[in-house]
Amino acid sequence: MVQNTRLKEQSFLIYGLGSTGQSVLRFFKKNNFINFKIWDDKQKKIPRYYRVKNLKNILKQVDYIVLSPGVSLLKNKNLNKFKRKIITDIDLFFLANSKFKSIVVTGTNGKSTTCKLLQHILKKNKLGCLLGGNIGTPILDLKNCKNKYVIIEASSFQLSHSKFICPDYGLFLNLTNDHLDWHGSRKNYLNSKLKIFQLQKKNHYAIINKKLKKYFFKKNFLSKLIVPKYSKYQRIKKKIKNNYLISTINDENMSFLYSFSKLLKIRDKKFIIAMQTFRGLSHRFEVFLKKKNITFIDDSKATSFTASQLALSSLKNIYWILGGLPKKGDRLDLNNYKNNIIKCYIIGKNTNFFKNQISGKLPFSITKNLKNSLIQISKDINRKDLTNKTILLSPSAASFDQFTNFEMRGVKFKELCKTYVKNFI
Repeated sequence: MVQNTRLKEQSFLIYGLGSTGQSVLRFFKKNNFINFKIWDDKQKKIPRYYRVKNLKNILKQVDYIVLSPGVSLLKNKNLNKFKRKIITDIDLFFLANSKFKSIVVTGTNGKSTTCKLLQHILKKNKLGCLLGGNIGTPILDLKNCKNKYVIIEASSFQLSHSKFICPDYGLFLNLTNDHLDWHGSRKNYLNSKLKIFQLQKKNHYAIINKKLKKYFFKKNFLSKLIVPKYSKYQRIKKKIKNNYLISTINDENMSFLYSFSKLLKIRDKKFIIAMQTFRGLSHRFEVFLKKKNITFIDDSKATSFTASQLALSSLKNIYWILGGLPKKGDRLDLNNYKNNIIKCYIIGKNTNFFKNQISGKLPFSITKNLKNSLIQISKDINRKDLTNKTILLSPSAASFDQFTNFEMRGVKFKELCKTYVKNFI
């Protein structure tokens, strides 16, 4: 049920009929919105009644344009003229609902894991919650939100166009160069992330990385600032019996979670008990196979070098598979990790980018694909007499040159490892 009755009186254009656009369409139909049209490059998949005959005219006429997250205004001059009208599915969610507690999570890395951690800690403490947004369920498909915590993973694409997001708790985890080709600059990328604090009031909370708090102060935001301290989480970390949380790779996520738990007055004992049953997400530093002294790790979600650094810093004797489509402005600064890496195996169509940055620093082979990489590793791995060895897929690049997405890349890697595991023993 839409709480804001005036919302139905507005006119809308759903721009893009991907998964987000389809969820907006379902939302409009369910709540009896009448005055809306749909635009998509593939007009045939739009029901005839909702099709737009003249896009320029409809852009001028409607009150709001509900934009799909992947559409960049830098590449669409027609839309850019009407950016004041542009909103997102998350905006609609905030406009249509009132009696819920919202937790919006953003950052370059760790958003999904942090959202799942939040969901886990709330459920284990018998606090009603729902999870949606950029992870799993589109936000407008969530049901029965009243009097519950709603956890929303928000990408920079969504936030860039958002105008009505006002979370009770806003979490900004970290920031490194990513999606700069879409945003146009690091400044634009940063400002899109900071939008989660823009409409917050004095009774709201902003939980932010200490490296980013200066930007919070510059904007004069009103919410209460919380800066997670690693030392506070470290004091209880050793009491948590969970292999997934042993390494340092999740310390940042866990520090944010611990700070949040204190705001809800969750006791340390209950926090520790809850975290002992948490299971990590697939393709995020996922230890999926162990054979004798060899550990196989799927970190396919690492689509930039910064995202790979966490794995490279927490492991030894690494046989590292990397490559794909590098992010704009990305660089491989290997000085702090060279001693952890035995050899690199470069996949994908942009091998020269990675070769040029690795050459002279680490041994490498250009293997082009995952299958060839594992075959080559099986030949190399027995030449070194090491106690423990790690075969790590952490590509430091997007997957679209060879796979539909990072999930498919990770699935293929795991399938191949299980097929070729006998070659490593």
